[in-house]
Amino acid sequence: MCLEGQNFAELVAPTDAQIRQRVRALWSAGRHSYASLTIEDGSYVQVAGGRATCMVERFDAATGKRERAFHDKPSPIFPDGTLLVFGAGELALKSDEWFVADAVVEIFLCFKDARPYPGAVRWRAAPGF
Repeated sequence: MCLEGQNFAELVAPTDAQIRQRVRALWSAGRHSYASLTIEDGSYVQVAGGRATCMVERFDAATGKRERAFHDKPSPIFPDGTLLVFGAGELALKSDEWFVADAVVEIFLCFKDARPYPGAVRWRAAPGF
């Protein structure tokens, strides 16, 4: 397992504490604005943005499916089509695709431990896939 990110040293077999620290350090407009956690088969979860403006995707290497996370509480601040601008570019998100960092930490830890994702998190095909 490997945790990578923008301007972060790669961590092999990261601990829960290291994952929490890295995800919480992300900031859309900052030096660290995306990260990914990859397992041996090439599957991963990734986050772009930071703090209260995060987007999460997952990739399943076995099926080739890439999906974006969403939840049942659309943001009243970010309507559909609002751009998330971060170090690797920009993405138009739906109002229900915005996550806070602590929710992203939980998603990453569930992926790491092969546990079910939190009940409020659902997945749909990522745009372009």
